[in-house]
Amino acid sequence: MTAIKQRINIYIWLLAANLFISAFTFGGGYVVVPMVRRFFVVKKQYFTEEELINMAAVAQSTPGAIAVNLSALAGYKVAGMAGAVISCCAAVIPPLVILTFISAFYRLFVSNAMIAAVLKGMEAGVAALMVDLITDMCSFVLKKKSLFLSALIPLSFIANFVLGINVALILLFCCFLCILKVFCKGREHR
Repeated sequence: MTAIKQRINIYIWLLAANLFISAFTFGGGYVVVPMVRRFFVVKKQYFTEEELINMAAVAQSTPGAIAVNLSALAGYKVAGMAGAVISCCAAVIPPLVILTFISAFYRLFVSNAMIAAVLKGMEAGVAALMVDLITDMCSFVLKKKSLFLSALIPLSFIANFVLGINVALILLFCCFLCILKVFCKGREHR
């Protein structure tokens, strides 16, 4: 009986955590990662930071929204298929409710200066979450003590902000370099 009660408590926690994360991570994308980190890695220690980075990479590379994909992967890691379904549904409900509400009252929202100011404030919050994520990711890369990976950080920054190269092209090039590095290392070990 206690195992069932414990399982139900995990399901309820997953539902509440993912509803909260989804409701308060405006902007989607990688903004979700610091929140997932706070709830799943720091508070509950369900998985490590390295596992979170790996899940974020998988979530980003699979079809669909990264927020939903990452929530589903985190839920699966914690509670199997039921956890994935609960987390996925919880990640979708807040945006669905918010967008339904906004579309119902679209004309009022478009002309309201107060709502425009709130949305501007949300942009600042998203920027802060992105800086937090970038800081965490950079420290994770630097802990690996790889000159190659550490060099990609400033080179990517320079390529985008100084040279104006599209981020998608930078990501593709970095992925190509990493795949090439793994391939060359594999050949050395043979």
